[in-house]
Amino acid sequence: MDFAPSPRAVDYTARMRAFLDEVVIPAEPALDEQLEATPGVWSFRPVVGELRAEARARGLWNLFLPGHDGGLSNLDYAPIAELSGWSPRLAPVAMNCAAPDTGNMELLHAFGTPEQRERWLDPLLDARIRSAFCMTEPDVASSDATNIATRIERDGDELVITGRKWWSTGAMNPAAELLIVMGVTDPDAEPHRRQSMVLVPRDAPGVEIARPLTVFGYDDRDHGGHAEIVFDAVRVPVANLLGGAGEGFAIAQARLGPGRIHHCMRALGMAERALSLAGTRAHERVAFGRPLAEHGVVRHRIAAARTELEALRLLVLKTAWLMDTVGNRAARTEIQAIKIAVPQAVGRIVDDVIQLFGAAGVSSDFPLAEFSAGIRTLRIADGPDEVHLESLGRALLRTPTTASRTTPSTETARP
Repeated sequence: MDFAPSPRAVDYTARMRAFLDEVVIPAEPALDEQLEATPGVWSFRPVVGELRAEARARGLWNLFLPGHDGGLSNLDYAPIAELSGWSPRLAPVAMNCAAPDTGNMELLHAFGTPEQRERWLDPLLDARIRSAFCMTEPDVASSDATNIATRIERDGDELVITGRKWWSTGAMNPAAELLIVMGVTDPDAEPHRRQSMVLVPRDAPGVEIARPLTVFGYDDRDHGGHAEIVFDAVRVPVANLLGGAGEGFAIAQARLGPGRIHHCMRALGMAERALSLAGTRAHERVAFGRPLAEHGVVRHRIAAARTELEALRLLVLKTAWLMDTVGNRAARTEIQAIKIAVPQAVGRIVDDVIQLFGAAGVSSDFPLAEFSAGIRTLRIADGPDEVHLESLGRALLRTPTTASRTTPSTETARP
C-alpha cells in the first residue's frame, strides 16, 4: 500500500485548505444571517452562489468523480473531502461535491445513456440543477431494500410510478429537478432482481412534495431539506429507465459504496474541527482554579480522540486505495468497516467536545450540536450499523481464515 499523496493531491489539498480558511468558514455567519432572514425558503442562499464562483476560480469543482474531467482518484480526493467536513453546510455544496447530487451524478455517469447524461448529468455537473434520490419508504423497513413497495409498471411506451418515499435529501429545494426513484418492476423475480430505477422530472404530473422532515429539529434548509414525496400514477417515458429492468438493487449498491466513503471522509473533518474547537476552549476556560487543559480527564479524552482518528484515517485511506486499485466491489469489506467505525467514533468525539463546552456545546453558537445531529443520522443513512455488522461478520466468517488484503501471507508451511 502506498498512501503518499500524489503531487496533484498535495496541490489540491493546499488549495482546499486556503479556500476553507480564507473563504468558507468566514462565510458561515453570513449563511446564518441569510437563513434567519428568509424562513421557509428551501433554495440555496446567495452566499452559496458566491462560494461556488470562488471554488470554480480556484479549480475546486467536481473533484469527487474519478474518471471525469477534473475528478480525482478516491485516494487523492480523501484529504480534500476531509477538509470539506470542517464546514459541512457550505464546503461540499460550494465545490459541487455534496450529497445527494454526487451519488446521482455517479449513477448517471456509470449507467446513463448518452441522452440521459445530456439531459441530466451535464446540468448537474454545472450546478444548474439539483437532484434527489428516492429509495427509502415510510411504510417498510428500508434497511432491507428488497422490502421496497413502490411500483413501476409498464404501460405501452410509458412507466407508471406509484408509491411514497421519504428522507429524499435535497428534494425540498425547487432546483431539485431530477428525482431518481427506485421501485418494483417485477414482483415475481428473485428478490434482488425485482427493482429498477427510473428518472422522474420533479414537475411530472402526480409528483407531490408532501412535507419536509427534520433531523433532531434541524430542517437542513441550507441543503434543501429532506422530503416525503408521493408518486401518484406518475408517467414517464420508458427511455427514463436507468440501466436495465431488474438492475435497481445492483445500481443502488454501486451508488452507496462511494457515498459511504465520502461521508466518512467528511466525518473525519467534522471531528478534526471539533478537536480544534476543544483545544481553544480548554485553554480559555478555567474551572476549579485551573484551565480545562490542565485537567486530566480533558487530556485523556483529547488523547484518545487523536489516536482513534489517526487509526480511522488510515482505514479510510486504505479503503480509498482499494477502491482505486481493485474496484468498489472488491473493497466492500473495507467500505462496510469504515461505515461502521467512523460515525460511531466521530459521534463519541463530538459528544466529548460538547461535554467540554458545557451548555455552550448544545447551543447554536458553535457547530457542535449540528455536528452531533448529522453524525448520529449517518449511523442510519446508507444502511444502519446493524446491517453492515451482520454483512461484514458473515463475510469474514465465510472461510476459516481471512487472508491479508495488502500482502501475500509470509507464513511458511511446517513439515
